[in-house]
Amino acid sequence: MYAPPVEAYGRYEPITLKNINRHPSYKRLPASLRQELEVAAQVLPFRTNAYVLDELIDWKKVPDDPIFQLVFPQREMLAKEDYRLVEAALRRGDAGALKTAVWRVRRKMNPHPAGQLTHNVPMLEGRKLHGLQHKYRETVLFFPAGGQTCHAFCTYCFRWAQFVGDRELKIESSRVEDLVAYLRLHPQVSDVLITGGDPLVMKAGLLARYLRPLLKVETLTSIRLGSKSLAYWPARYVSDPDSAELLNLFEEITAAGKRLAFMAHSSHPRELETPLAKQAVRNILSSGALIRTQAPLIRRVNDSAAVWAEKWRLEVGLGMTPYYMFVERDTGPKQYFDVPLARAQRIFADAYRQVSGLARTVRGPSMSAFPGKVRIVGVAEIGGEKVFVLEFLQARNPAWVGRPFFARYDAQASWLSELQPAFGAKRFFFEEG
Repeated sequence: MYAPPVEAYGRYEPITLKNINRHPSYKRLPASLRQELEVAAQVLPFRTNAYVLDELIDWKKVPDDPIFQLVFPQREMLAKEDYRLVEAALRRGDAGALKTAVWRVRRKMNPHPAGQLTHNVPMLEGRKLHGLQHKYRETVLFFPAGGQTCHAFCTYCFRWAQFVGDRELKIESSRVEDLVAYLRLHPQVSDVLITGGDPLVMKAGLLARYLRPLLKVETLTSIRLGSKSLAYWPARYVSDPDSAELLNLFEEITAAGKRLAFMAHSSHPRELETPLAKQAVRNILSSGALIRTQAPLIRRVNDSAAVWAEKWRLEVGLGMTPYYMFVERDTGPKQYFDVPLARAQRIFADAYRQVSGLARTVRGPSMSAFPGKVRIVGVAEIGGEKVFVLEFLQARNPAWVGRPFFARYDAQASWLSELQPAFGAKRFFFEEG
């Protein structure tokens, strides 16, 4: 039923700081650049694989190659004083001092934004359901314990705290029975997003143990799988030992009457240009799953209207549906990647104008902030005041969705918290009370 592999790829093996020096292209990089990576990667998680290194990175363009920027921590991702602190501890070989320095730097980087640990954790029979998030009425997020890593880590990842080995920062659960019980008590929830990390790092059998119980929840109509695997390890759907079993599981879900949405994190056209990636897309679509694509706008990686327009056209041509352009969240090395909101909106609009209606399913640029997903609709002049026009695409209070509101124009602002209400108002409507 599914096409045979278009190219052979061996079993997945992670590449980390422990073995990256074996890779020939990496070994040819200047020693100073490799040293800077080692320091930055003490704080920010680093993990990749041979497919990313050999198929996606153009080593002649390093360090400016967008995929290199996407997976290799850079010196400038840390504040100067933080970099010096970690570098000094690493140079001395003082494990205790290094651990303390790394902990101190990470805690300054807002590891869990938007109320993930304080406001989004649901309750069941008087206890918190750690490993679940319920922020929007119709959608619950579930973090399976077996899927809290990735085939490669993105340097911009807003969930970087999941991967640094700190139990206090990790969100995960192995109790799918809690999820099912919660769904039965909340019939308004129609969608479950299985996320992480990346649930597709799990073997098909383990993933099935999380997904099959959901098929019996009648009020649940959609199961979403958030994944970067199409970009970083497309062999998962083509030549991995359990690829056929995994695709059969997808078929089982759709045959049970549930809509299976594969939420592909697609940051750059290069990630979808290889024959292996294209075959993986075809195989997933053949299972009955839908593929929707989303990614943040990232300086040094995809902050170009031409790149986004090319990406959306490629996705539509492969049968995928462009879904979201996000604004880089206020966590981790945000200062390295973020793009001012005014420029983000121009990039989105310029790219949107370049594509046909089939690609205009995409929404953005959107900030996943504490009160909800806020879209920057545009810039306007009203009553002599230059303003941002904004709206909620999702919100903690569903009544806020679709309600336009206005903020004073600020050419440098890059997040909702940096904006001020327009027209002399003291606060935004969603801040009242």
